[in-house]
Amino acid sequence: MTALLAATPVHAAAMAALHAAAFPPRERWGADTFAMQLALPGVYGLIADAAGFVLARAVAGEAEILTIAVHPEARRQGIGRRLLAAAAEGALLRDAGELFLEVSCENSAALALYKAAGFIQVGLRVRYYPDGSDALVMRRAITSAATEVA
Repeated sequence: MTALLAATPVHAAAMAALHAAAFPPRERWGADTFAMQLALPGVYGLIADAAGFVLARAVAGEAEILTIAVHPEARRQGIGRRLLAAAAEGALLRDAGELFLEVSCENSAALALYKAAGFIQVGLRVRYYPDGSDALVMRRAITSAATEVA
């Protein structure tokens, strides 16, 4: 099983490579963006070698997954589920009581993962993504008993 490591700006290039493998060209983030994000207060990340990562931010009792990526060759192996659980645990450690994320309404695999993890839709951002698809804003309460993801 791949270990999850705390991401630092040193991991920015690896995160950018994973992001490029997982997302369409117009949605990819570069290494500079990851390095900058990881240096901001409240931002934390976890990386699973070359398999995936999650980047999140916790501020004022709320946390948000900024981006999460699993390499296409590593999908359907439980890595996304583990990254979500680790992001929730990180949020809890930072005194957040809820976790938010945005996902394209066209991304059925991610939607299934998030719904299985207890996220519910709480908003909609019309034509949010470069391809014109809507973003579903999803939320999940997190408590010490609810950081595990199904």
